[in-house]
Amino acid sequence: MFTLPQPVGCKSVEERDASKLDLPPVLDTYEPDFALERLLRLASGFAVPKWEDINDLECVLTLAEKWDTPGPIAHMRYALSSHHLLQNHPLKCYMIAKHFGWEAEAKLASTHTLTLNLYDPIHTPILDQISSKDLFPLLNLHRRRRDAFRELLNSPERFAAGNSSPYHCNRCGVTELDNHSWREFKHRMFLEMERRPLGDTLGLAVGDAAEWPEALACWEARCSKNGCGGLNYDRIATLRQIRACISLLPATIEA
Repeated sequence: MFTLPQPVGCKSVEERDASKLDLPPVLDTYEPDFALERLLRLASGFAVPKWEDINDLECVLTLAEKWDTPGPIAHMRYALSSHHLLQNHPLKCYMIAKHFGWEAEAKLASTHTLTLNLYDPIHTPILDQISSKDLFPLLNLHRRRRDAFRELLNSPERFAAGNSSPYHCNRCGVTELDNHSWREFKHRMFLEMERRPLGDTLGLAVGDAAEWPEALACWEARCSKNGCGGLNYDRIATLRQIRACISLLPATIEA
């Protein structure tokens, strides 16, 4: 460390030795105080506080990589998988994991990004820092999840009443169902999956999605035959099938 380039005006060790000067009580460096103090603690085996800020972790990791300190880097790799960092900063966690080639951590972070709409401009500053080869798998995960969900929603085997043609009223067995309300509801769910690919807002009996006009219209749709009026769709069974579809979707980036 003493042989590293020194700040302007700071003599090298060789110069000090040549001039018979003792080392000063302070050794100047180019590094920020926080990163230097935290890294030296890690390298010396001292305890460090819990990592609360992903930017602090990134700052110290950058210095640890620069100084080639595998012990502190291993400690911070473990910290990158902490729930509060993944929940609050999934994109940053993904970017860091990919930079260091930590595939398990990158996959875990990719799952946590499913709560985000990557096309929201608020995420642009971080996305701009991710290399194209690392960004593509993440975008592909979100796209595959959305497209697979649409395919499952359109399946006649999973949603016979809404997708089979023709399909007759379960109650009277005569009237062919008008599936306009189901198609509108499917479209709204597809848009929601684009906005929040995790899909945790869908297929629930309560919550914002349950109050969508499209959802209410779907569950209230009835047979048009006089004297019948049977419901077109079984609400509970349909919601359960929607949840089952979401459970089948890809959850991490591909290896």
